Amino acid sequence: MSVELKIQLSQISPSAAEAVIGEHRVTIDRPSSKGGSGMGPMGGELFLAAVAGCFMSNLLAAIRTRQSAVRNVHIEVKGAVADLPARFSAVDLAITADAPDREELDRLIEIADRGCIMMNTLRDKLALNIVVAMTV
Repeated sequence: MSVELKIQLSQISPSAAEAVIGEHRVTIDRPSSKGGSGMGPMGGELFLAAVAGCFMSNLLAAIRTRQSAVRNVHIEVKGAVADLPARFSAVDLAITADAPDREELDRLIEIADRGCIMMNTLRDKLALNIVVAMTV
């Protein structure tokens, strides 16, 4: 049986929409420099947040399940934008964490990468790069 995710969007201003995602509401807009009113992040920003958020939730689940000592995980996500048509050509995830064992952190990141629906969806569509730095 396949699972289906469903989100509803409604226009709330000339340039903005509100997305209803489960029990959450997110305003999506454009900055005023692009004809919006700046009431919320742009769709592309939410896309990057979704990629990093999906990866992070899988990484934290792997850490918790294995009772790992990895802590203070931080991900910075960057999207390279290409023109004609406008699209992301690459997504870079820079991961830092307090991790006493680099091999363990690499293994957890591999598990998160394999389990992340966003990474699995995008893998053959654009360049996905993961860079890891340990802080301990």
